[in-house]
Amino acid sequence: MKTTKQFLRGCAVWGRALMVVLMLTGAGWSAVAESDIQQTVEGASLQYRGVVYDKSSNEPLMFASVAVEGTSIATVSNSEGEFLIKVPADLKAASLVFSYIGYQKQKVALADLNADGNRVGLEMTTVPLVEVSVFPNDPDLLIRAIMNRRDQNYLDQTATKSAFYRETIKKGWNYVSLTEAVLDVYKQPYNSARSDQARLTIGRKSTDYDRLDTLVFRLQGGPLAAMMLDIMKEPYALFDEEMLEFYSFELNNITREDDRMLYVLGFKQKPEVKMPLFYGQLYVDSESLAIVNATFNMDLSNREEAARMFIRRKPAGARVFPTEASYMVTYREQNGKWFLGYARAQVDFRVNWRRRLFNTNYYTTMEMAFTDMQLTEERPFKGSDRLRMNVIMEDAVDGFNDDAFWGDYNVIEPEQPIENAIKRIQRNL
Repeated sequence: MKTTKQFLRGCAVWGRALMVVLMLTGAGWSAVAESDIQQTVEGASLQYRGVVYDKSSNEPLMFASVAVEGTSIATVSNSEGEFLIKVPADLKAASLVFSYIGYQKQKVALADLNADGNRVGLEMTTVPLVEVSVFPNDPDLLIRAIMNRRDQNYLDQTATKSAFYRETIKKGWNYVSLTEAVLDVYKQPYNSARSDQARLTIGRKSTDYDRLDTLVFRLQGGPLAAMMLDIMKEPYALFDEEMLEFYSFELNNITREDDRMLYVLGFKQKPEVKMPLFYGQLYVDSESLAIVNATFNMDLSNREEAARMFIRRKPAGARVFPTEASYMVTYREQNGKWFLGYARAQVDFRVNWRRRLFNTNYYTTMEMAFTDMQLTEERPFKGSDRLRMNVIMEDAVDGFNDDAFWGDYNVIEPEQPIENAIKRIQRNL
């Protein structure tokens, strides 16, 4: 059995999917890193914008999957249900498939969509009583069966992926930092102990140092940290054989994603476990026992230990601790094999200064959508091209450009507050 110290070390590597470096302003680092990355040229692609919503309530469906049928091209809707997808012109006869857990899948031909203003409504599914009665009896056996089938259910070949990455930092209600990038990802098989790799293709950033006041708040790890949220590739901090003993599991419900029945498996750390672990829900395909979605939070009741896991460096006189840490992971299936499609982490912090009356709240978010995938026999990226785990993306990319900056790359449509921030940045250039 591993010691508590060893477990905390393992959790720290994984749990710091948003690791923070705090410095006093003027601490001697460069505000803008030079970059030789060139702007991509917009090519032959068709672009479609719209909103995915609940047909009954008209409420937007956040993080819904939007994919080109028969391909690995995909994206997700943002927190306001808005989507943007770019499709090669030679696929104009294809269809888009919209899916969301608990809803019926909707397929729409590209020929029936406009370039902008599309509204796609999804209907909730119902689970027949006969299916509800087919309920696993032992949730502990179920999670072990899930982990035992990992090699069978998930991608067992190397692949290259295109991915879009975004990280934001808000101070109070105001955005103070925004970084976006498109990357190439070298994905190792799920049964391999080798780590996935990322290579920067194109990116942009802006930081409002005036709003940051006396404290520079920076995120470390970037896309590599987002890729560590792949709980089926990096399970050791959640559900490896020894970590399972620290959790209790409960079957909460049965739901559907179109014709796929899903078990909703809840989990939380046992009361006697004092280290910061996780609680949340796993959505499990009832036939293959593949995890297709996971939403979870870190238990921050042990505030001091949680702070040690997230905070890499801070100035004297500042007490910093996380107030919320939430995560979301979505998998996609192709030819019977599942792979990471989307990962999101949001961690909020409070900064208390000695001899100051008011606290400062920071809200950090990172998300990564894998927009295309191809199986490959190519060798991994050269060492000089790879992003490192200690990367600070704000230093790795240049400033903002015009609206056509992304060209044909698929990105996540920004929420309105982010869109407003981008417009403000561009006005000030």
